[in-house]
Amino acid sequence: MSRVMCYKCNRPQQLCWCGKVVPMATRTKFVILMHPYEHRQIKLNTGRLTHFCLADSELYVGERFDEHVAVQALIADPQNYPVLLYPGEGAWDLSKGELRAGDFEGRRLVVFLLDGTWRQVRPMLRFSESLQRLPRVMFSGAAPSRYVIKRQPEAGCLSTLEATHELLLALERSGLDEYTIPEQMLEIFMEMQAFQVRCEEENRRPDFVPRKDQEKVAGRLNPSKRRRVF
Repeated sequence: MSRVMCYKCNRPQQLCWCGKVVPMATRTKFVILMHPYEHRQIKLNTGRLTHFCLADSELYVGERFDEHVAVQALIADPQNYPVLLYPGEGAWDLSKGELRAGDFEGRRLVVFLLDGTWRQVRPMLRFSESLQRLPRVMFSGAAPSRYVIKRQPEAGCLSTLEATHELLLALERSGLDEYTIPEQMLEIFMEMQAFQVRCEEENRRPDFVPRKDQEKVAGRLNPSKRRRVF
């Protein structure tokens, strides 16, 4: 018998963390643009978890966003000040106060985040000229990645959740936002990884029987539950 899943957090219902998450209010709006592979294949996706933790956030899946109605509406809204979190030459360093409230002229700061590996997000940006035109922001002096179940490609790389955490810290230090629950995202992130580690350890046990094999055995022991073919 298959496990009952929570399709919001992609965990078994008995291990669902949705009831533990308190969506945090922020002045900044966050828009997570997730690569389709992350959406389909990566069950413990930190972009999805980040979305749960932020009350004013949206998540969209795709590789090209120039014709994405919701994304283009956010960019075109005169009440918004859209920026792209993407480090590199020309990006404003929020940790150094290079972006100030006066730069918004009363508009709402909207931060777009690309959720995927570097190999995935580079084409996402290349195929979306509207995102390329956005001002870019970054942060510096961040803590090393806390990812223990996944190797980052190089020092300084962070998961989407960790990047959002560091961004909020920088926004708060700059007086651009308030980070009221700084421990929540990291605690759930570490809990997520601990769960994955436990699953892997159980899979390596010599007496471990995969679920599909358990179901086959159960069917042999209880013929009434076997699938009938007419």
